[in-house]
Amino acid sequence: MFDLQSYLTEKRAVIDSALDRYLPPEERYPQELFRAVRYGVLQGGKRLRPTLTLAACEAVGGDAEVAMPTACAVEFIHAFSLIHDDLPALDNDDLRRGQPTTHKVFGEPIAILAGDVLLAYAFQTIAQFTRDASPSIVLEVSRRVAAATGAEGMVVGQVVDMISEGRQVDGKTMEFMHANKTGALLKVAVVSGGLLGGGTPEQVSALETYGEKIGLAFQIADDILDIVGDETKIGKPVGSDLEQRKSTYPGLYGLTRSRELARQASDGAVAALQPFDDRAEPLRSIARFIVERDS
Repeated sequence: MFDLQSYLTEKRAVIDSALDRYLPPEERYPQELFRAVRYGVLQGGKRLRPTLTLAACEAVGGDAEVAMPTACAVEFIHAFSLIHDDLPALDNDDLRRGQPTTHKVFGEPIAILAGDVLLAYAFQTIAQFTRDASPSIVLEVSRRVAAATGAEGMVVGQVVDMISEGRQVDGKTMEFMHANKTGALLKVAVVSGGLLGGGTPEQVSALETYGEKIGLAFQIADDILDIVGDETKIGKPVGSDLEQRKSTYPGLYGLTRSRELARQASDGAVAALQPFDDRAEPLRSIARFIVERDS
């Protein structure tokens, strides 16, 4: 029987080692900047996005080492987004993963610039360290990651989230917001692994569907945890969405229906993997884990 927790622990150790290896050393001048960069990335986390990249690569029969630079690049982008989200101008959070947020430790100007470095360094990492993949695949992966980060993904979703504060949006707007704010980066993490692993067009298409479904499931689960979660496990105060009057799935549909929608999205992700063999079992288990997690 597949042991997801052992798999996640194993991948997290390998990914943490790679992140440490790829990141500039904190001794580099100016030290305050690079200390903040490393703090923003290495202060913990589930490493779900890079794990998905490696798992998707393996699911299509590829070598996970080929996908490792992109896996780390996606995590750099995720860390950049968290550093900026925590700033007073946006979510104004003091804690992240149970530790002071980057701007609380290094100040707002350095935190902003550390996020800027991570966004740029993500694409440098893909271009500089990817081996044994064709230039056309590396270019396509870079294009997709860029799109998922900015004008066709995460930043767009964050803006919709911000301008929706104080009012409850309709279901269509909610789905758009979540698909971009959270789902786009999760989806591209999966698809990039499939591309770098040499997946067929049919496999990559199935992975796109899987990525869309887990992105939705993940954000609904996050909305639920902000209401009923344990602060000691989440690593930040619960109720922040309610306090900031954000639009959420529980706010629109209630907790019971939101749990049903998260489960339906998770089941849809698993169903998308029907054409795959046992090598996709980590992806199937992650889809279930996303809606069962407590942090």
